[in-house]
Amino acid sequence: MSDHISTAISKRFEAHFEALYGEEGSGLARNLLDKLSAFAPDIHPPPKTLWDQQDLLLITYGDSIRTVGAAPLRTLHQFLCERLADTFSSVHILPYFPYSSDDGFAVIDYLKVNPALGDWPDIERIAIDFRLMTDLVINHVSSQHRWLQNFLQDLDPGRDYFIEVDPETDLSMVVRPRTTPLLTRFETNKGSRWLWTTFSADQVDTNFHNPKVLFEYIDILLAYLGRGSKLIRLDAIAYLWKEIGTPCIHLPQTHTVVKLLREMVDLVAPGTLLITETNVPHQENISYFGEGDEAQVVYQFPLPPLVLHAFYRGDASHLTHWARNLDPPPQGCTFLNFLSSHDGIGLRPLEGLVTDQEVLDLVDGMRTLGGKASMRTRPDGSQAPYELNISWFSAMQGTCRGKDGLGIERHLCAHAIMLALQGIPAFYILSLLGTENDLEGVERTGAARSINRHKWDHQALESLLNDPNSVHRSVLSRLQDLIRIRREQPAFHPDAHQQIHDMGPEVFVVERICQEQTLVAVHNVTPKSHTLSVPEGEWRELISSSRINGTLDLPPYGTAWLSQSYPPPTR
Repeated sequence: MSDHISTAISKRFEAHFEALYGEEGSGLARNLLDKLSAFAPDIHPPPKTLWDQQDLLLITYGDSIRTVGAAPLRTLHQFLCERLADTFSSVHILPYFPYSSDDGFAVIDYLKVNPALGDWPDIERIAIDFRLMTDLVINHVSSQHRWLQNFLQDLDPGRDYFIEVDPETDLSMVVRPRTTPLLTRFETNKGSRWLWTTFSADQVDTNFHNPKVLFEYIDILLAYLGRGSKLIRLDAIAYLWKEIGTPCIHLPQTHTVVKLLREMVDLVAPGTLLITETNVPHQENISYFGEGDEAQVVYQFPLPPLVLHAFYRGDASHLTHWARNLDPPPQGCTFLNFLSSHDGIGLRPLEGLVTDQEVLDLVDGMRTLGGKASMRTRPDGSQAPYELNISWFSAMQGTCRGKDGLGIERHLCAHAIMLALQGIPAFYILSLLGTENDLEGVERTGAARSINRHKWDHQALESLLNDPNSVHRSVLSRLQDLIRIRREQPAFHPDAHQQIHDMGPEVFVVERICQEQTLVAVHNVTPKSHTLSVPEGEWRELISSSRINGTLDLPPYGTAWLSQSYPPPTR
């Protein structure tokens, strides 16, 4: 790094560190710059583009597909290459480290691959063929982590890595994402100590008031970059910084840490994307764009529950209203659009968008389809639904009118909406495969989220995908057809302009515009056929490859992507 560039960067790092740690800031900035110089002695220019319409992300566990006697990561790599190489550019492998609970999110060792999944060479081979997304589980560690075990013995590193709180302290202002106790008692060689545990007694929050903790995670992040990760997901980042007497969520110091990590990643690994995971109401969620200087990518958390609500009630009004009022992200930033993931379908993003009664009705409806609801504790001590636990495919098997035979069509139309919206689409592997609720998994683990964490046997899955009469084959092949069409349309570039049209509650209509193309995506969210007038011009419906003149007839849960190209295609 040249002295000139290093001086400019050092000043920015100093400002961030001073905001966090006061007069220690300049020394900490020098320490970080030395570390980064050793990691990447040369500065490379960022890529010309960070994303385009061909970018799609697959979300999966390392063992979502398993073969007896084989490392699951190798089985996953084989499945990705044989079935999905032309479908997805990126893959998010959920925490693949040794863990003690929460299916990976209580990390025992950040720098090892869980031997039950494979090893680092397995991860690196996947990172060669796909852009790899890795979780930086930054808010907490497993109670079995070396740092916590050292804390119990008053040893380094770890003795000052956690948040000790007197159990009599008034913590009523703290925003709670769970009903579990905020403080957990641990027995140490100095007696009982109460530690901050936002998510569970086995997930112990780390103390970022100590700069040594921040530097530990910087080392971990650099290790992931060195292993080939191109996307870094900051898990549960909203809760990172704690100040008693505040809600302890979205604090300014948390945003400063995100800015610092963004500066760091841009410097040593240009083109790497930082993605924040904050399952909270929309305005809080998009605050992690900052002014374009925090995360480049933010999860579109209101999208799953709003789409689910639209199909459950056969009414897209709330979805349309929300999308019409959605501000575009800052330049150089975009959304990650998804409908389902390893977690449940978050309900907090619906706050202020639909009524409380509609949320409760949706919860009741999903229960009739085999789903469950996880709860959180409000500041007044009452409980409210926090997330729905149900596979997306099972959630699509009925509506407020009850179950019917239109589940596949609803499933496809819902994903077509996700594909049409501004941003990068992300598919959870179980939704891609049309996987139903795993009730046996819930019974086995006792965890509601296990309902949507099914593990497929590779041979059995391949047999189903090769069966022309299989539901799983139908869902996968039809979704892949939609994805193939999407990847060819310049108007679906994440940066292309978006306009939402209100054409009645029965349909969700999004127009995407770029220099080469205008594309209007129309989605029928009802079980009835629907006819719409089409503006004058030469329109081609991309899914059926047909010409449209005058009117458009949509079957129940039908999708139409109408395109005008510039210049128009020759006959």
